[in-house]
Amino acid sequence: MTPVSARRAAPGSTHRERRPAGLAGPVRRRVIVEDPGSRWPLGRIIAAGMATLITLVVAAVVVGMIAIGSLNTARNRVVNVLDPAALHGSRLYSALLNQETGLRGYLLSAQRPYLQPYFSGIADQKSELHSLEPLLRGLPAAKADLAVTVRRIDSWRSGYANPAIAKVSAAGRPLSGGNVATGKSVFDSVRAPLAAFQRSVADQRASAEANLADAAAVLETTAIAIAIVLLLGLIALGVGLRAAATRPLARLASDARHVAGGDLEHEVDPSGPREVHTLAVDVNRMRERVLKELSAVRAANIALRTRAHELERSNSELEQFAYVASHDLQEPLRKVASFCQLLQRRYIGQLDARADQYIEFAVDGAKRMQALIDDLLAFSRVGRLDPEPVLVSCASALSQARVNLAAEIRATGAVIEAAELPSVQAEFSLLTSLFQNLIGNAVKFRSSKSPVIEITVAEQDQGFWLFSVADNGIGIEPEYAERIFVIFQRLHGRSEYDGTGIGLAMCRKIVEHYGGQIWLDTTYEGGANFCFTLPVAPEDEELSP
Repeated sequence: MTPVSARRAAPGSTHRERRPAGLAGPVRRRVIVEDPGSRWPLGRIIAAGMATLITLVVAAVVVGMIAIGSLNTARNRVVNVLDPAALHGSRLYSALLNQETGLRGYLLSAQRPYLQPYFSGIADQKSELHSLEPLLRGLPAAKADLAVTVRRIDSWRSGYANPAIAKVSAAGRPLSGGNVATGKSVFDSVRAPLAAFQRSVADQRASAEANLADAAAVLETTAIAIAIVLLLGLIALGVGLRAAATRPLARLASDARHVAGGDLEHEVDPSGPREVHTLAVDVNRMRERVLKELSAVRAANIALRTRAHELERSNSELEQFAYVASHDLQEPLRKVASFCQLLQRRYIGQLDARADQYIEFAVDGAKRMQALIDDLLAFSRVGRLDPEPVLVSCASALSQARVNLAAEIRATGAVIEAAELPSVQAEFSLLTSLFQNLIGNAVKFRSSKSPVIEITVAEQDQGFWLFSVADNGIGIEPEYAERIFVIFQRLHGRSEYDGTGIGLAMCRKIVEHYGGQIWLDTTYEGGANFCFTLPVAPEDEELSP
């Protein structure tokens, strides 16, 4: 089994000193790159450990079964063979004694009832011999002693007992004491082999008990050994898995935490099983890629800072231009317009018609130039001063817009219908300008009918109010839906409709300044419908007075 946690390079491996791309500084560690194919995968390590443990378990079970089999064999020999053999041997001895005592009583008394123990002893002898026969198949010495005992008891009955019984039965009187003593001495020859049989069975039983004790001791020792082996095997498996898998994983997790914590120069050590090694290599590759991308981002940030600096400078120049336009340009323009109007009033009718027309052109151009500068200034101020937004009532802003457009509304007979409008976070003047431009466009681009302007609002799920300003005017073709919001873009000539072409561009700038969107509803028929969104104000905001 290959030690997967070893840090020594395998044959054919190379050393690399990797420096993070785009960053200066010393290399943190020297990393050894190995061929991951030379490492065992984690599944093979676990399988090898489990196979070893299973082998130990199977071996322990086999040894335990052998010990249990030996114990059962010894116990079976004692319980089922030797103990019954000893019992039947004792009963056989009793049966033989009954025969001898019954015969002696009959020979001394000549009374038939005294022979009852003799005959019952014969029957018991046959029964016990029959029971002993299968028990003595594995006990040849005891079987031989029993055979001698049987031959001698048969010889005692045929040579002494039966003739003596016949003699007493024929004479009808007891035998003399000498004949009885002779029969007793003959019977004593039976006792010797029977005693030898009993000693042999007792010796076998003692040997079997010793074997039983040995088998029990072996079983206990085997059980203890099995427990120790299994415990050691589990410990070895745990230590092996810790060294082969857990420790490399912990090391990889620690390295990954260093990298995740922002130390992108920290090298991840590719060690452990094949999967962990491969994962560590992938983490290193990802870290190096992040370093490269971070270097690119830093370069991009430098470019962005340079661009931002240029934009700040450009904005500063635009602000200076706006200042100049609001002061230095308007003053001579007002002077030109004033003198042109004075010339028109004083010399009208004194010059020819062409001169009067030229003067009219000059006055009109000065007025339009002044209006264009005013609109440009208003457009440039949106979001530039950037006062802190407050909670403003849209209804109040709409009312102010109607006041500003009162003359146009009276002249055209326009009708403005508005739903209940919410309050939003904005600047009052900009919100007024938004409604004023949209209503002013609806009044300006009216049809032959009197203008009818309907303002509605609904709350969206995304946290925005959706406003709609719809009119019954001449409408706008869908292909111009984006063009109309571009500054200075006009769809009609100045002879048809006056204006500078800044109104809708200013509406878009105001709405987007507060995080909303504005667009033309191209599905609306019968006029134009402008929709815009504004964020819903927090509930704890107080309305600005």
